[in-house]
Amino acid sequence: MSKHALIVGATGITGSNLAENLLAEGGWAVSGLSRSQSPIAGVKTLSCDLVDSKSVRAALADARPSHVFITAWSRQETEAKNCEVNGAIVRNVLDALEGRGVEHVALTTGTKHYLGPFESYAKTQPETPFREEQERLPGENFYYVQEDEVFAAAARDGFTWSIHRPHTLIGYAVGNAMNMAATLAVYASICRETGRPFAFPGSPEQWQAATDVTDARLLAKHLKWAATTKTAANLAFNVVNGEVFRWKWLWPRIASYFGIEAAPYSGVPTPLEEQMSGAEPVWNEMVKKFDLQPNALSRVASFWHSDADLGRQIETFNDMGRSRKLGFLDYQDTTGSFIDAFERLRADRIIP
Repeated sequence: MSKHALIVGATGITGSNLAENLLAEGGWAVSGLSRSQSPIAGVKTLSCDLVDSKSVRAALADARPSHVFITAWSRQETEAKNCEVNGAIVRNVLDALEGRGVEHVALTTGTKHYLGPFESYAKTQPETPFREEQERLPGENFYYVQEDEVFAAAARDGFTWSIHRPHTLIGYAVGNAMNMAATLAVYASICRETGRPFAFPGSPEQWQAATDVTDARLLAKHLKWAATTKTAANLAFNVVNGEVFRWKWLWPRIASYFGIEAAPYSGVPTPLEEQMSGAEPVWNEMVKKFDLQPNALSRVASFWHSDADLGRQIETFNDMGRSRKLGFLDYQDTTGSFIDAFERLRADRIIP
Protein backbone atom coordinates (compact mmCIF):
# COMPACT_ATOMS: atom_id res chain seq x y z
CA MET A 1 0.00 0.00 0.00
CA SER A 2 1.32 3.40 -0.97
CA LYS A 3 -0.37 5.46 1.76
CA HIS A 4 -0.59 4.92 5.51
CA ALA A 5 -3.17 6.91 7.46
CA LEU A 6 -2.93 7.46 11.20
CA ILE A 7 -6.34 8.56 12.49
CA VAL A 8 -6.18 10.19 15.91
CA GLY A 9 -9.58 9.55 17.46
CA ALA A 10 -10.45 6.65 15.16
CA THR A 11 -13.52 5.56 17.13
CA GLY A 12 -15.30 8.94 17.01
CA ILE A 13 -17.88 10.09 14.48
CA THR A 14 -15.29 11.71 12.20
CA GLY A 15 -12.52 9.15 12.64
CA SER A 16 -14.72 6.11 12.10
CA ASN A 17 -16.30 7.52 8.94
CA LEU A 18 -12.85 8.45 7.64
CA ALA A 19 -11.51 4.95 8.33
CA GLU A 20 -14.42 3.37 6.45
CA ASN A 21 -13.91 5.73 3.51
CA LEU A 22 -10.16 5.11 3.19
CA LEU A 23 -10.50 1.34 3.51
CA ALA A 24 -13.31 1.24 0.95
CA GLU A 25 -11.17 3.14 -1.55
CA GLY A 26 -8.24 0.79 -1.20
CA GLY A 27 -4.57 1.66 -1.35
CA TRP A 28 -4.53 2.80 2.28
CA ALA A 29 -3.23 1.14 5.42
CA VAL A 30 -5.16 2.56 8.37
CA SER A 31 -4.02 2.80 11.98
CA GLY A 32 -6.20 4.27 14.69
CA LEU A 33 -4.88 6.03 17.78
CA SER A 34 -7.47 5.87 20.56
CA ARG A 35 -8.22 4.57 24.03
CA SER A 36 -10.60 1.87 22.80
CA GLN A 37 -10.43 -0.73 20.06
CA SER A 38 -11.80 0.27 16.68
CA PRO A 39 -14.70 -2.00 15.65
CA ILE A 40 -13.88 -1.45 11.96
CA ALA A 41 -12.21 -4.40 10.26
CA GLY A 42 -8.92 -3.33 8.74
CA VAL A 43 -8.06 -0.66 11.31
CA LYS A 44 -4.98 -1.40 13.40
CA THR A 45 -5.68 0.08 16.83
CA LEU A 46 -2.82 1.73 18.71
CA SER A 47 -4.12 2.23 22.24
CA CYS A 48 -2.94 5.12 24.40
CA ASP A 49 -3.92 8.07 26.55
CA LEU A 50 -3.65 10.99 24.13
CA VAL A 51 -2.98 13.48 26.92
CA ASP A 52 0.00 11.47 28.22
CA SER A 53 3.04 12.14 26.02
CA LYS A 54 4.83 8.97 27.17
CA SER A 55 1.78 6.86 26.39
CA VAL A 56 1.52 8.41 22.93
CA ARG A 57 5.23 7.86 22.22
CA ALA A 58 4.99 4.23 23.25
CA ALA A 59 1.95 3.61 21.06
CA LEU A 60 3.62 5.28 18.05
CA ALA A 61 7.07 3.79 18.57
CA ASP A 62 6.95 1.83 15.31
CA ALA A 63 4.48 3.97 13.36
CA ARG A 64 5.51 5.68 10.13
CA PRO A 65 2.34 7.18 8.70
CA SER A 66 2.37 9.19 5.52
CA HIS A 67 -0.82 11.04 6.48
CA VAL A 68 -2.05 12.02 9.94
CA PHE A 69 -5.70 12.90 10.54
CA ILE A 70 -6.39 14.50 13.93
CA THR A 71 -10.08 14.16 14.79
CA ALA A 72 -9.97 13.89 18.60
CA TRP A 73 -10.81 16.32 21.38
CA SER A 74 -11.51 16.11 25.08
CA ARG A 75 -14.10 18.33 26.78
CA GLN A 76 -12.86 20.10 29.91
CA GLU A 77 -14.53 22.30 32.52
CA THR A 78 -13.03 25.60 31.31
CA GLU A 79 -11.72 26.87 28.00
CA ALA A 80 -8.32 27.44 29.58
CA LYS A 81 -8.22 23.74 30.43
CA ASN A 82 -9.56 22.89 26.95
CA CYS A 83 -6.64 24.78 25.45
CA GLU A 84 -4.15 22.99 27.67
CA VAL A 85 -5.49 19.48 27.15
CA ASN A 86 -6.48 19.63 23.48
CA GLY A 87 -3.33 21.48 22.51
CA ALA A 88 -1.34 18.74 24.23
CA ILE A 89 -3.16 16.04 22.24
CA VAL A 90 -1.95 17.54 18.95
CA ARG A 91 1.52 18.30 20.25
CA ASN A 92 2.02 14.82 21.75
CA VAL A 93 1.16 13.10 18.48
CA LEU A 94 3.23 15.33 16.23
CA ASP A 95 6.22 15.35 18.57
CA ALA A 96 6.15 11.55 18.69
CA LEU A 97 6.21 11.44 14.88
CA GLU A 98 9.01 13.97 14.42
CA GLY A 99 11.46 12.77 11.77
CA ARG A 100 9.21 9.89 10.61
CA GLY A 101 8.51 11.24 7.13
CA VAL A 102 4.94 12.47 7.64
CA GLU A 103 3.75 14.09 4.41
CA HIS A 104 0.48 15.72 5.47
CA VAL A 105 -1.42 16.50 8.68
CA ALA A 106 -5.16 17.22 8.59
CA LEU A 107 -6.79 18.76 11.67
CA THR A 108 -10.55 18.73 12.21
CA THR A 109 -11.91 21.60 14.32
CA GLY A 110 -15.31 23.19 13.71
CA THR A 111 -17.59 26.19 13.51
CA LYS A 112 -16.67 27.28 17.03
CA HIS A 113 -13.71 28.81 15.18
CA TYR A 114 -16.21 31.56 14.26
CA LEU A 115 -18.58 31.35 17.24
CA GLY A 116 -16.18 31.04 20.17
CA PRO A 117 -15.88 28.42 22.93
CA PHE A 118 -18.77 27.14 25.03
CA GLU A 119 -18.05 29.70 27.75
CA SER A 120 -18.85 32.57 25.36
CA TYR A 121 -20.59 30.58 22.64
CA ALA A 122 -22.30 32.58 19.89
CA LYS A 123 -22.22 35.83 21.89
CA THR A 124 -21.18 37.78 18.81
CA GLN A 125 -22.56 37.69 15.27
CA PRO A 126 -19.80 37.16 12.72
CA GLU A 127 -20.81 37.97 9.18
CA THR A 128 -22.55 35.06 7.41
CA PRO A 129 -21.77 32.99 5.54
CA PHE A 130 -18.66 32.25 7.56
CA ARG A 131 -15.54 32.39 5.39
CA GLU A 132 -12.17 30.87 6.12
CA GLU A 133 -10.30 34.18 5.91
CA GLN A 134 -12.28 35.75 8.78
CA GLU A 135 -10.08 36.84 11.68
CA ARG A 136 -9.85 34.79 14.84
CA LEU A 137 -12.05 35.96 17.69
CA PRO A 138 -10.37 37.53 20.72
CA GLY A 139 -9.93 35.33 23.76
CA GLU A 140 -9.17 31.68 24.38
CA ASN A 141 -10.25 29.00 21.90
CA PHE A 142 -8.73 25.53 21.87
CA TYR A 143 -9.21 25.29 18.11
CA TYR A 144 -6.70 28.12 17.70
CA VAL A 145 -4.25 26.38 20.01
CA GLN A 146 -4.56 23.14 18.03
CA GLU A 147 -4.00 24.99 14.76
CA ASP A 148 -0.90 26.66 16.12
CA GLU A 149 0.51 23.30 17.21
CA VAL A 150 0.05 22.00 13.65
CA PHE A 151 1.64 25.11 12.15
CA ALA A 152 4.66 24.86 14.46
CA ALA A 153 5.22 21.18 13.73
CA ALA A 154 4.83 21.77 9.98
CA ALA A 155 7.48 24.49 10.09
CA ARG A 156 9.77 22.09 11.97
CA ASP A 157 9.17 18.92 9.93
CA GLY A 158 8.22 20.21 6.49
CA PHE A 159 4.85 18.47 6.02
CA THR A 160 1.82 20.11 4.44
CA TRP A 161 -1.36 20.64 6.43
CA SER A 162 -5.08 21.27 6.10
CA ILE A 163 -7.64 22.55 8.62
CA HIS A 164 -11.24 21.31 8.34
CA ARG A 165 -14.11 23.21 9.96
CA PRO A 166 -17.37 21.25 9.86
CA HIS A 167 -20.64 22.53 11.27
CA THR A 168 -22.96 20.30 13.34
CA LEU A 169 -21.95 16.72 12.54
CA ILE A 170 -24.58 14.25 11.37
CA GLY A 171 -23.78 10.56 10.99
CA TYR A 172 -23.53 7.18 12.62
CA ALA A 173 -21.77 7.10 15.98
CA VAL A 174 -22.43 5.92 19.51
CA GLY A 175 -20.89 7.52 22.57
CA ASN A 176 -19.94 10.69 20.70
CA ALA A 177 -20.68 14.11 22.17
CA MET A 178 -21.26 15.83 18.85
CA ASN A 179 -23.76 13.49 17.19
CA MET A 180 -27.06 15.33 16.81
CA ALA A 181 -28.59 12.53 14.71
CA ALA A 182 -28.43 10.03 17.57
CA THR A 183 -29.62 12.63 20.07
CA LEU A 184 -32.70 13.59 18.03
CA ALA A 185 -33.39 9.93 17.25
CA VAL A 186 -33.49 9.10 20.95
CA TYR A 187 -35.65 12.15 21.68
CA ALA A 188 -38.13 11.26 18.91
CA SER A 189 -38.24 7.62 20.01
CA ILE A 190 -39.01 8.61 23.61
CA CYS A 191 -41.70 11.02 22.41
CA ARG A 192 -43.29 8.27 20.33
CA GLU A 193 -43.15 5.78 23.22
CA THR A 194 -44.53 8.14 25.87
CA GLY A 195 -46.84 10.32 23.79
CA ARG A 196 -45.06 13.50 24.77
CA PRO A 197 -44.95 16.23 22.10
CA PHE A 198 -42.01 16.26 19.70
CA ALA A 199 -41.21 19.91 20.35
CA PHE A 200 -38.34 21.81 18.77
CA PRO A 201 -36.10 22.57 21.76
CA GLY A 202 -34.16 25.51 20.39
CA SER A 203 -34.33 29.28 20.02
CA PRO A 204 -36.67 31.28 17.75
CA GLU A 205 -33.60 32.39 15.81
CA GLN A 206 -32.58 28.81 15.02
CA TRP A 207 -36.18 27.88 14.16
CA GLN A 208 -36.36 30.70 11.61
CA ALA A 209 -32.80 31.39 10.47
CA ALA A 210 -30.79 29.82 7.67
CA THR A 211 -28.30 27.20 8.80
CA ASP A 212 -26.44 24.12 7.58
CA VAL A 213 -24.90 20.87 8.88
CA THR A 214 -22.09 18.49 7.94
CA ASP A 215 -22.58 14.85 7.03
CA ALA A 216 -19.72 12.86 8.58
CA ARG A 217 -19.36 10.90 5.33
CA LEU A 218 -18.87 14.09 3.35
CA LEU A 219 -16.33 15.29 5.90
CA ALA A 220 -14.43 12.03 5.44
CA LYS A 221 -14.34 12.59 1.68
CA HIS A 222 -13.13 16.14 2.21
CA LEU A 223 -10.35 15.07 4.58
CA LYS A 224 -9.08 12.54 2.03
CA TRP A 225 -9.39 15.04 -0.83
CA ALA A 226 -7.43 17.80 0.90
CA ALA A 227 -4.75 15.37 2.09
CA THR A 228 -4.12 14.14 -1.45
CA THR A 229 -4.66 17.31 -3.53
CA LYS A 230 -1.61 19.53 -3.95
CA THR A 231 -3.58 22.73 -4.51
CA ALA A 232 -5.42 22.20 -1.21
CA ALA A 233 -2.22 22.14 0.83
CA ASN A 234 -1.72 24.61 3.69
CA LEU A 235 -5.26 25.94 3.70
CA ALA A 236 -8.24 25.98 6.05
CA PHE A 237 -11.64 24.82 4.77
CA ASN A 238 -15.24 25.03 5.84
CA VAL A 239 -16.92 21.66 5.29
CA VAL A 240 -20.72 21.52 5.08
CA ASN A 241 -23.32 19.62 3.06
CA GLY A 242 -23.86 22.43 0.57
CA GLU A 243 -27.55 22.79 1.42
CA VAL A 244 -28.88 25.68 3.49
CA PHE A 245 -32.14 25.02 5.37
CA ARG A 246 -34.32 26.22 8.24
CA TRP A 247 -35.23 24.05 11.21
CA LYS A 248 -38.91 24.91 10.80
CA TRP A 249 -38.65 23.09 7.44
CA LEU A 250 -36.61 20.10 8.65
CA TRP A 251 -38.32 19.40 12.01
CA PRO A 252 -41.56 17.97 10.52
CA ARG A 253 -39.52 15.77 8.20
CA ILE A 254 -37.67 14.24 11.14
CA ALA A 255 -40.98 13.73 12.93
CA SER A 256 -42.44 12.00 9.87
CA TYR A 257 -39.60 9.47 9.79
CA PHE A 258 -40.49 8.38 13.32
CA GLY A 259 -44.22 8.29 12.63
CA ILE A 260 -45.10 11.18 14.93
CA GLU A 261 -46.38 14.73 14.54
CA ALA A 262 -44.14 17.73 15.04
CA ALA A 263 -45.55 19.88 17.83
CA PRO A 264 -46.24 23.53 16.97
CA TYR A 265 -43.25 25.64 17.93
CA SER A 266 -43.90 27.47 21.19
CA GLY A 267 -41.65 30.40 20.35
CA VAL A 268 -39.39 29.84 23.37
CA PRO A 269 -36.50 27.40 23.95
CA THR A 270 -37.32 24.14 25.76
CA PRO A 271 -33.86 22.58 26.10
CA LEU A 272 -33.50 18.84 25.71
CA GLU A 273 -31.48 18.56 28.92
CA GLU A 274 -34.54 19.84 30.79
CA GLN A 275 -37.09 17.89 28.76
CA MET A 276 -35.16 14.64 29.12
CA SER A 277 -34.22 15.07 32.77
CA GLY A 278 -35.21 11.86 34.53
CA ALA A 279 -35.82 9.98 31.27
CA GLU A 280 -33.29 7.24 32.04
CA PRO A 281 -35.90 4.79 33.43
CA VAL A 282 -38.06 5.27 30.33
CA TRP A 283 -35.07 4.63 28.08
CA ASN A 284 -33.99 1.57 30.06
CA GLU A 285 -37.47 0.08 29.67
CA MET A 286 -37.35 0.79 25.94
CA VAL A 287 -34.00 -0.99 25.69
CA LYS A 288 -35.62 -4.10 27.20
CA LYS A 289 -38.89 -3.83 25.29
CA PHE A 290 -37.29 -3.43 21.87
CA ASP A 291 -34.24 -5.61 22.53
CA LEU A 292 -31.84 -2.75 21.91
CA GLN A 293 -28.13 -2.77 22.61
CA PRO A 294 -27.69 -2.07 26.34
CA ASN A 295 -26.48 1.50 26.04
CA ALA A 296 -27.14 4.05 28.76
CA LEU A 297 -29.13 7.09 27.67
CA SER A 298 -26.10 9.31 28.31
CA ARG A 299 -24.01 7.20 25.93
CA VAL A 300 -26.41 7.41 23.00
CA ALA A 301 -27.64 11.01 23.35
CA SER A 302 -25.71 14.20 24.09
CA PHE A 303 -28.55 16.57 24.94
CA TRP A 304 -26.23 19.33 26.15
CA HIS A 305 -24.38 19.55 22.85
CA SER A 306 -27.50 19.62 20.70
CA ASP A 307 -28.95 22.26 23.02
CA ALA A 308 -25.88 24.41 22.37
CA ASP A 309 -26.34 24.12 18.61
CA LEU A 310 -30.11 24.56 18.57
CA GLY A 311 -30.18 27.28 21.21
CA ARG A 312 -28.00 29.78 19.39
CA GLN A 313 -29.56 33.19 18.94
CA ILE A 314 -27.71 34.07 15.75
CA GLU A 315 -27.66 32.91 12.16
CA THR A 316 -24.95 30.37 11.36
CA PHE A 317 -24.02 28.98 7.96
CA ASN A 318 -20.79 28.49 6.05
CA ASP A 319 -19.34 29.33 2.66
CA MET A 320 -17.81 26.45 0.66
CA GLY A 321 -16.38 28.57 -2.14
CA ARG A 322 -12.75 27.81 -1.37
CA SER A 323 -13.27 24.05 -1.72
CA ARG A 324 -15.43 24.43 -4.83
CA LYS A 325 -12.83 26.55 -6.60
CA LEU A 326 -10.19 23.88 -5.95
CA GLY A 327 -12.35 21.03 -7.24
CA PHE A 328 -14.22 19.54 -4.27
CA LEU A 329 -17.80 19.49 -5.57
CA ASP A 330 -19.45 16.85 -3.37
CA TYR A 331 -22.93 17.62 -2.03
CA GLN A 332 -25.20 15.91 0.48
CA ASP A 333 -28.88 16.68 1.04
CA THR A 334 -29.57 17.21 4.72
CA THR A 335 -32.75 15.17 5.06
CA GLY A 336 -30.81 12.24 3.64
CA SER A 337 -28.03 12.81 6.17
CA PHE A 338 -30.44 12.39 9.07
CA ILE A 339 -32.46 9.52 7.60
CA ASP A 340 -29.36 7.53 6.64
CA ALA A 341 -28.04 7.91 10.19
CA PHE A 342 -31.42 6.91 11.67
CA GLU A 343 -31.56 3.84 9.43
CA ARG A 344 -28.14 2.66 10.53
CA LEU A 345 -28.92 3.31 14.20
CA ARG A 346 -32.03 1.16 13.80
CA ALA A 347 -30.20 -1.56 11.91
CA ASP A 348 -27.67 -1.84 14.75
CA ARG A 349 -30.44 -1.82 17.39
CA ILE A 350 -29.29 1.44 18.94
CA ILE A 351 -32.81 2.93 18.62
CA PRO A 352 -36.17 1.15 18.17
